[in-house]
Amino acid sequence: MTMNMSFIRRVLDIASVVSQKSCFLFGPRQTGKTTLIQHDLNSDYFYNLLESDTFLTLSREPQRLRQEIKKRGAVVVIDEIQKLPLLLDEVHLLIEKQKCRFLLTGSSARKLRHGGVNLLGGRARHRVLHPFVFPEIPSLNLLQALNRGLIPSIYFSDAPEEDLNSYVGDYLKEEIVQEGLTRNIPAFSRFLEVAALCNGQLINYTEIGNDAQVPRTTVHEYFQILKDTLIAYELTPWKKSKKRKPLSTSKFYFFDPGVVRTLQKTPILDERSPSFGPAFEHYLFHELQAYCDYKQRGPLHYWRSTSGYEVDFILDDEIAIEIKAKKSVATRDLAGLRAIAEEHLLRKYLIVSLEPRPRKVDQIEILPWKTFLEDLWSG
Repeated sequence: MTMNMSFIRRVLDIASVVSQKSCFLFGPRQTGKTTLIQHDLNSDYFYNLLESDTFLTLSREPQRLRQEIKKRGAVVVIDEIQKLPLLLDEVHLLIEKQKCRFLLTGSSARKLRHGGVNLLGGRARHRVLHPFVFPEIPSLNLLQALNRGLIPSIYFSDAPEEDLNSYVGDYLKEEIVQEGLTRNIPAFSRFLEVAALCNGQLINYTEIGNDAQVPRTTVHEYFQILKDTLIAYELTPWKKSKKRKPLSTSKFYFFDPGVVRTLQKTPILDERSPSFGPAFEHYLFHELQAYCDYKQRGPLHYWRSTSGYEVDFILDDEIAIEIKAKKSVATRDLAGLRAIAEEHLLRKYLIVSLEPRPRKVDQIEILPWKTFLEDLWSG
């Protein structure tokens, strides 16, 4: 069940994007793509490929698009485009001949990227809709965000635990089975739970394969499925440091803290929970990744030297960000930032923490998490 709530204005201004050019809009299930379109976009034509009659008609006769869309410069929405990639040839023709602008939505780009289909050759932009971010919920409750996650229907749910368990089960059933992304669902299910336990850590494909009882090559394939379905993001290492040799191993973060907690089978968190710190870091990753996507900024990396110094995030090759789930940041917590500052390659050095007020130690700014997010999203 979900509590009644009014429409929440999202950061992503999809109407502005489509006013200029056609656009692919991807995002995991239930992030609010359909609601966003209904509230923000005045479309002339709407095709929902989840409707069986629409899907069957267009799969048999894709040219029906050209026959039905006669308005020059029309705005056309095709929901769940990955279910019928062959429509992209018709979309291409309508963009060229009728100057139509399309919003093509989906929860998985895998069939489009790996199927050799027409991706419109630069005629469409790409955007991702994430779960809620800080400016969309001014009174955001941190513990609620870490426990429930930020998928709109679950954040405001009357039964979040039930809904999270259902979401994870539906993802396996709908996204993986229906899209035919893998045939071995039990193996993928084991992998998903092991991968969740490695959330935000350096990825060791061999160890994960052993724990999930699948070959190392299959682990690579499964992580690619998570990336293509936007269920996880690869955080690559920042390699520009010279004085200290950087590692070259990636990390992976899932798209939502609540989904990870459910997969990990972690009890409800509070500030004293052992998992609170990693969950807090994961939440800040979510905000940074969404910021990079929505504001067309980035890239986002992490940095770790072979000698063990580490900084959680490097934003835009300019800002080093360390996350500390502490109400009092100690001198030893500054070590990673001080090490990377010796390179003189970055503009700002920040610690995001649970401290109540901002302060500065030498060139390192220590910020309360809300202050950091207000500053981030205000530009």
